[in-house]
Amino acid sequence: MTLWKGRRTWVDLSSGDIRNEDLPESYARKWGGMRGLALPILMDKLSPETDPLGSDNPLIIACGLLNGLPFHGLNRYGVYARSPLTGAYGESEAGGFFGPGLKGQGIEAIVMEGQAEKPVYLWVENGKVEIRDASHLWGLETGPAMDILKKEHGKITAIMIGPGGENLVRYACILNDLHHANGRTGMGAVMGSKKIKAVVCPYPKAQEPWDRELLKQMHEAYRGWKEIPFYWGLREFGTTATVEGNNDSGMLPTRNFREGVFEGASKVGGRYMNENMLIDRYACFSCAVRCKRVVEGGKHNVDPAYGGPEYETIGAFGPLCGIDDLETIAKAHELCNRFGLDTISTGATVAWLMECVEEGIMSPEEAEIMGFGDEEGLLPLIEKISRREGLGNLLAEGVKRASERVGKGSDRFALHVKGQELPLHDPRGKYGLALAYALAPGGADHMQFPHDPLFSKEGSIPMEAVKCLGVNEALSPLSLDEKKTLAVTYLWLSWSMMNHLGMCFFVFASRGYFPHTLVPSLMESALGWKTSLWELMKMAERGLTATRLVNLRLGLSEKDDILPARLFEPIPEGPLKGKSVPEDEFWKARELYYRLLGWDEDGIPSETKMIELGLNTDKI
Repeated sequence: MTLWKGRRTWVDLSSGDIRNEDLPESYARKWGGMRGLALPILMDKLSPETDPLGSDNPLIIACGLLNGLPFHGLNRYGVYARSPLTGAYGESEAGGFFGPGLKGQGIEAIVMEGQAEKPVYLWVENGKVEIRDASHLWGLETGPAMDILKKEHGKITAIMIGPGGENLVRYACILNDLHHANGRTGMGAVMGSKKIKAVVCPYPKAQEPWDRELLKQMHEAYRGWKEIPFYWGLREFGTTATVEGNNDSGMLPTRNFREGVFEGASKVGGRYMNENMLIDRYACFSCAVRCKRVVEGGKHNVDPAYGGPEYETIGAFGPLCGIDDLETIAKAHELCNRFGLDTISTGATVAWLMECVEEGIMSPEEAEIMGFGDEEGLLPLIEKISRREGLGNLLAEGVKRASERVGKGSDRFALHVKGQELPLHDPRGKYGLALAYALAPGGADHMQFPHDPLFSKEGSIPMEAVKCLGVNEALSPLSLDEKKTLAVTYLWLSWSMMNHLGMCFFVFASRGYFPHTLVPSLMESALGWKTSLWELMKMAERGLTATRLVNLRLGLSEKDDILPARLFEPIPEGPLKGKSVPEDEFWKARELYYRLLGWDEDGIPSETKMIELGLNTDKI
């Protein structure tokens, strides 16, 4: 059997029926994996009447096309549905071991429809999916639930929800082996609405490549990454070094994006973590980079079973909330993994609440927290959110809905796009990211394209890596001219390509070391296909256009491709003092992006583009 298994399993939770659909190789070449295994279903099944938390919202778990190949960074899979946080297309990716585990059992994707009457989990083995009773797991935090599943099944990999998903917190995440999270767009709440506690399969083994000798050549091509500090730093610090890097550049979101420099950055960054809390590093499936952290101890007795915080989590609970205590941040990370909450949305929602207090919209007694910097008030709120207790019921709705209920002008600092809270990178220092936030189909997302500063220096490894994509000149991060917008579009397609293939951005160009030009050879080593970057980029464009079609069908339009007003306001202090996203340039760049993808000025794909990509023109 080749790396392409071709099996998509449909599970009707209402009736208990399970059926298999075998997809041909031609499907894989057109759509790839991950979102490619989900989008045709979502385009067919979703409508404006689809309740994100109802039985008619399909939930799809899908492997990356190259999951399971014994090569670095080929472990990413995705979860897809209509988002309960935004009402738009929902997707959330993760690395780890589950994607290769599912693929290793001969299944590319599982489509879950309907709703179970009582809690269940899915057991996947030897190409089959079974629905099993999860009454003994429901209500448990993720750690205890995982312990029970290990006792029942032995060595496993599993994705699961905690109380946050069970209680339908709109930004509930799905935890993968306690360490990794499908964090964004509230896929954990969709899983909870269907009463699915977990999906479990045996621990993965490496899949046999089509051409072992060619795969060895690919390993040789990657070997040089260790010699370059830019890449080796991912092993040394993971993503945590980004705290100091963004702070030095003046774009570390601080106190709910009111500022770009945090005076306590050195107390919460990578070096401090390494010296004071780090006890281990670990890797995703078959990856030498080992960028993941494990922390332990401190005044809150942080449990290492839940790994350790990465940059986004540190940024969300640290600078964004004005908190400079890493032990508190690490505990907040642990609690989110225990309860199954997206750390970005949780931290951003608390930061919004803190600003409500700062602005006199809510009293500290009403908010159960002081203003920015209240580390003691932070931790109790996380559990209340997960259980929707008291004020936690309001905060569980996310900043858009919470600010609408509170009113009094609190929407001015409810920072979101399409209802999803902003990640911890400030577009006022890298304007291409402003487009990524506004145009991301699932709401504000920092993982749409490689960030602008990578391409600001002639001769750099990232700059050289993207010349094969037509990005031939260094670009200013503080630009949104036509040349920059064209580059953003090409780079967006390159990252979308990696989404379909299941590739980690830290291994593959342009953020990683492995070059774009060798991806077709890597594909051949895995699958035996003679392919090209052109074919793979068209796969990516097809997927990106399909996400647009899903959102249009759900009632979204160009009016939703916007930014919160704060990003058009100047940063008050630091290296970027006075900088903001230039509003006129932003609107022009947005329209040019539409046009470059073959969409009209309203972001609607043309009939010609639909024909080119092999999409049904009836879906326009």
